[in-house]
Amino acid sequence: MTTGLIFDIKKFSVHDGPGIRTTVFFKGCPLRCQWCHNPESQRLGRERLIRTERCIRCGACLAACEQEAISWVDGQPVTDDGRCILCGACVAECHAGAREIAGRRMTVGEVMAEVERDIAFYDESGGGVTFSGGEPLMQPEFLGALLQASRDRGIHTALDTCGHAPWPVLDAVRRVVDLFLYDIKIMDETRHRQFTGVSNDLILKNLEALSALGSRIVVRVPVIPGINDDEDNLRRLAAYVAALPHVEGLALLPYHATATAKYERLGLAYSLREVRPPPDGRMEALGQMLQAHGLEVTIGG
Repeated sequence: MTTGLIFDIKKFSVHDGPGIRTTVFFKGCPLRCQWCHNPESQRLGRERLIRTERCIRCGACLAACEQEAISWVDGQPVTDDGRCILCGACVAECHAGAREIAGRRMTVGEVMAEVERDIAFYDESGGGVTFSGGEPLMQPEFLGALLQASRDRGIHTALDTCGHAPWPVLDAVRRVVDLFLYDIKIMDETRHRQFTGVSNDLILKNLEALSALGSRIVVRVPVIPGINDDEDNLRRLAAYVAALPHVEGLALLPYHATATAKYERLGLAYSLREVRPPPDGRMEALGQMLQAHGLEVTIGG
């Protein structure tokens, strides 16, 4: 039975493709974008998140942990990573909802049962299911099975991808993807590696191949002030996209800082604490500038 690791399923999404959609979030990503707003998606494995501000210090988590991985340190329950097996017993007993596990192993049938509940909304709105992450292509067998199951049930499919995967993996699923939501961050290879941890060479080659084979594509660009919002990068990006066939539009996604708390729950440092969202009017001005390349530009998903 094909299974995969999912960290969230979001219903009634309107920013991940056309119409009303269900977005299925996969664990695991090959990139380490400094602005990532889903840090719990990066590791291909289950993870523990702790909301320290919710903890009421009741001690229920200590009593529940058979591994004795939790102890009192300076009046706070602290978890020993070497002992913790991520069984979830402490989560189940946490009265304040201060603990959670990111990542749940699910079968294709279990995911599809969630997706199929909203078929009536997809039909009425022209929506469907979007597979996102993380990076779904890191779990290719599971992704392929879900895409095929969705196609068999007549559900429109979208794949939100960073494009950093071996071409055979992408080629194997492209025929059952109705729409690619394809992320491009930075055109300069050196800067792309600096801020995402990987080269953009494979990403661009895969996009060119998908486009040449006739896949429907919307290119999405997260706009991060001070990192990729300079006119040189965006003009280069727009000229590149405009030269590709079958790209239906360019979506500019404004940076937001709402993920800061997630990094804290994971015990990670967030390097962009000083970055602020684009000021009023900035996104619209960038959109107008890029429309000069003949692209249909939208703000948001």
